[in-house]
Amino acid sequence: MILSISGVVLLGIIAFLFFRKDGMKISHALVCALFGFYLAGTAIAPSIKAGGQSLASLLGGIKF
Repeated sequence: MILSISGVVLLGIIAFLFFRKDGMKISHALVCALFGFYLAGTAIAPSIKAGGQSLASLLGGIKF
């Protein structure tokens, strides 16, 4: 749960920065959001979630 909330916040910040720099218009953001909602309802959603979790564990294991 914490990972998905953090991911949503991170993607929200990235979208906001793109919007502020005129790299992304409101219409583009709406299309991306709708695509995400439709993608979450498909059969590939568990694979995407598993990939995100493995990426997070990989990044969490990096020692500085």
